[in-house]
Amino acid sequence: MSNLHIHPISAFSDNYIWCLHNQQLAVVVDPGDAGPVQRYLQQKGLQLAGILVTHHHPDHIAGINTLVEQWPGIPVWGPAREHIPARTQALQQGDRVQLPLGLELQVLDVPGHTLGHIAYFGTGADTGPVLFCGDTLFSSGCGRLFEGTPEQMFHSLGLFRRLPGETRVFCTHEYTLSNLKFAQAVEPDNRDIQQRKADVEQLRAGQLPSLPSTLALELKVNPFLRTDQADVIEAVSRNCGARPASEAQTFARLRAWKDHF
Repeated sequence: MSNLHIHPISAFSDNYIWCLHNQQLAVVVDPGDAGPVQRYLQQKGLQLAGILVTHHHPDHIAGINTLVEQWPGIPVWGPAREHIPARTQALQQGDRVQLPLGLELQVLDVPGHTLGHIAYFGTGADTGPVLFCGDTLFSSGCGRLFEGTPEQMFHSLGLFRRLPGETRVFCTHEYTLSNLKFAQAVEPDNRDIQQRKADVEQLRAGQLPSLPSTLALELKVNPFLRTDQADVIEAVSRNCGARPASEAQTFARLRAWKDHF
């Protein structure tokens, strides 16, 4: 594998469609809108060679049929437990995807945001460890629980916590600044959160993405990955009026707090 790049294609108001490509071929992740993908591939002279899907929400799948019509026969990898248009390979925990770019990805079941949500993790010579996590993990936040339970999401995030710290995290929404406001409410004295907020404000002022993040950074600034930390537990206790009985309950109460923040 050589000269593999990962580029964010902006879509809608805050989506990123991640495009993995070399000099000839491209694979896109969660193409909710075909138009921006088509324009980027035409601009770069790239041939679409596959589509990766994390979950069934329209802003992640609505562009698939149009792209498959333009590039017939390409593989569409998606979660086995959800309805994904034009899916050619149904995936679940433990499956592996060999991209035509030379990168192999491991499939992780990460229910919570949706019941069948999956993520893709792999390590390449050009990329290092990479995680395409859809709407399960955001920079400084996590996805809302539209279908799953807090316990499911807590377990899903636990899978990410065990990945290498240098893993680059490719989330699918630009939610970082709003998430950091909540993170500061939880841990007002956390200097890593303060620094991350200053860095992201500078990036966004220059119309640059705050992503990818890294897992090591998220473990310092993301309250949903810090449910074992005394300051987070204490903040949840104050907000709820009672000390949580477990780390999973800390997460559940933290997510409920964020829902009404």
